[in-house]
Amino acid sequence: MAGRSVRDELRSNLVAALQRREPLFPGVVGYGDTVVPAVVNALLSRHNFILLGLRGQAKTRILRQLVTLLDEEVPYLEGTELHDDPFAPLTAEGRGLVAERGEATPIGWLPREQRYVEKLATPDTTVADIVGDIDPIKAARLGTRLGDERAVHFGLLPRANRGIFAINELPDLAGKVQVALFNVMQEGDVQIKGYPMRLPLDVMLVFSANPEDYTARGKIITPLKDRIGSEVRTHYPQRVEEGMAITRQEAWTDRAKGVFVPAFVAEAVEEVAFQARSDARVDKHSGVSQRLPISLLENVVSNAERRALAHGGQGVARISDLYAALPAVTGKIELEYEGELKGAESVAREIVRRAIGQVFGRRGAELDTAPIVEYFDAGNNLRLPSDLPSSDWRAPLVEVPDLLTVAAELAAATSRDAGGVETAVSDELPLVSAEFVLEGLYARRQIGRSEELGYTVAEAAQPGARPRWN
Repeated sequence: MAGRSVRDELRSNLVAALQRREPLFPGVVGYGDTVVPAVVNALLSRHNFILLGLRGQAKTRILRQLVTLLDEEVPYLEGTELHDDPFAPLTAEGRGLVAERGEATPIGWLPREQRYVEKLATPDTTVADIVGDIDPIKAARLGTRLGDERAVHFGLLPRANRGIFAINELPDLAGKVQVALFNVMQEGDVQIKGYPMRLPLDVMLVFSANPEDYTARGKIITPLKDRIGSEVRTHYPQRVEEGMAITRQEAWTDRAKGVFVPAFVAEAVEEVAFQARSDARVDKHSGVSQRLPISLLENVVSNAERRALAHGGQGVARISDLYAALPAVTGKIELEYEGELKGAESVAREIVRRAIGQVFGRRGAELDTAPIVEYFDAGNNLRLPSDLPSSDWRAPLVEVPDLLTVAAELAAATSRDAGGVETAVSDELPLVSAEFVLEGLYARRQIGRSEELGYTVAEAAQPGARPRWN
């Protein structure tokens, strides 16, 4: 459509999508009442906008999905470097082509996927990278002066003409690059090596940044901040269920040797991220990415898969697999000074233990576990070697009063959550659930656990120890 800008195109297609009640930004979970409406308002207002949020909050995914709101393809002057609009050529090259060929000017069609350009900002990014630079060889070949538009080697921003240009981590751009950006945004001109040049690009500019860097006195220059129309704040999942939906969607769990993940294991995986985000020893400015539970679930499944490959049968993930998957946690958290003193693995282990305790508190609140606790208070202990298949646990588990009865209740609830458990794992699920009960009691300090004895009496129940808490 002649004369329609990129912003008008995005707005028009968005209006049509809203009227058809089509889902916007598929795969982005938990933003339906917060981030998505704010982004929609920015697009309806034809604003350049920025997404502010910590790492792992789907900022890049949202920006990349904007391309779905562009037309499937648009016409351009074939052979032009900046994909000139046939009805309003931007470059001297395009204007000359139309003047020379007229109605016979060759027309190409640009698909929407090629109209999105993305750049990760780094401190060494230059004006030449973003806007362009004078090319003396090109000027000499054309026999023109250095200030001629035809002597410019264009950067990423001009090459995004008639499309969307995204910059991730905007504050990392040097001040002079930010100046060049807002000149293009506001005035449609730029200076390259001291030569002023008109550059009225048709481009939608979108950005992402960490909110800690995006302040009036931070790394964003005020004129650029003022020219960004809308500032949209992203966030981590606000409910465990939302986080579980994201993790289930993104994690690679489809293994050749199928692995069944009980609901309480999946919930504990997600709870680890929630506990880490609230832990005083974890750096809040850095954040805890949603990639943590995704990687953690993948490692939990891999540990169950490894066990199944060694012993045969179908793998069933256990709550203790979270401890075996600690490498997926330690690399995803930045620690404060107190955490550094304790060490990443020690902090991660405590976070996992607390997460298991929280999930057991929700799922096992109505269970009568008093006989189980009394068994260990009487000086008994129980070892469940992690390298053995769960079927080998049955004999020792029977020795603990009411443990398998309580575990059967949890297993039945897990089966209902899964819509019924296949026969291959139905016998094993109560045994895995029994381990969850024991780990939950240990996490809530009602029983103890050691490498030598396994599950045993809680430290607080020993003579001279402080009272235990729930």
